[in-house]
Amino acid sequence: MRTAVTGSIATDHQMVFPGRFTTGFPPDRPAGTTLSMVVDSLDVRPGGDAANIAFGLGALGHRPALVGAVGTDFGEYRGWLERHGVDTSWLRVSLTRSTARTLSTVDEHGNSIVSLYPGALAEAHAIELSAVPGVDLVMIAPGDARAMLAHAAECRRLGQRVAVDPAPLHGTLTGDQLRTLVDGADHVFTNGRDADVLLDAVGWSRAELLARIGTWVETLGADGVRLESSGAAPVMVPAVPDRVEVDRQGVADAFRAGYLAGLGWRLPSLRAAQVGCLLAALALESRGAQEYRFDPDMFLKRLDEAYGPDAALEVEHKLEPARPSDVDTARRYHR
Repeated sequence: MRTAVTGSIATDHQMVFPGRFTTGFPPDRPAGTTLSMVVDSLDVRPGGDAANIAFGLGALGHRPALVGAVGTDFGEYRGWLERHGVDTSWLRVSLTRSTARTLSTVDEHGNSIVSLYPGALAEAHAIELSAVPGVDLVMIAPGDARAMLAHAAECRRLGQRVAVDPAPLHGTLTGDQLRTLVDGADHVFTNGRDADVLLDAVGWSRAELLARIGTWVETLGADGVRLESSGAAPVMVPAVPDRVEVDRQGVADAFRAGYLAGLGWRLPSLRAAQVGCLLAALALESRGAQEYRFDPDMFLKRLDEAYGPDAALEVEHKLEPARPSDVDTARRYHR
């Protein structure tokens, strides 16, 4: 099964400020105050929800089609993704906007200042998914709201299976637009915080939403994952214990990648969620959203430890030889 992944494609610029942000403000805080700070470090890493998901699918041996809009500055990032099994043939390259960028500065107390430059994302709505051949499932990951709605409408016209993560659109779209986005989806992904927000926004009960979709996949952090579909009892999938928490960036995307990989292998939702939980643990244990190491033997060993030998055996028959993590190439983003 081939998956097309739409949504944001960006570089993440991450800086660390050695102090507390508030110390930079004058005591009386006059109007027009400018906060100026010197940071200790700058890491530039590959990111964006759609690109992170596609990367994870590629790491697990799939060949996902990444569909989105980038700028002419995307050459190095494109090479990184292609080396990790992602088909970038269907990207729209803007001639006037650069690739989206997220800029975040974190102080020593965990406070953060985050800015997003959408850039080429503004052109993603013009992409036609019908041009991408051989697609069995379209994952509409967070990105430009206009593009997400356009892709959902096109998938409906084509009778295309679709999975959607509407999380960032709460408060941006009307209830009618959100209902249009999720109605009829094969899978809907949310985290625990966003579940009630989504229901409030669309004006449906949990049962009413479930009656309109295939499977609701609700990630609950350390509490695991809740799988629910209409007329069936919810299924809880425990999380894989992480060995050390390094960076939460991209963990949700890694789960989605693992889950979609399981669907691509024709595994049941329970097993797909277990694969997703393990890939999420690998992401949590690594710095950055696309720099976790994937080793098939270790992956199967940890799957066995977390979910038993049957899970490991079933996944073992699906895995292709792993593509090695390109750590040296990744270091080029750390400037």
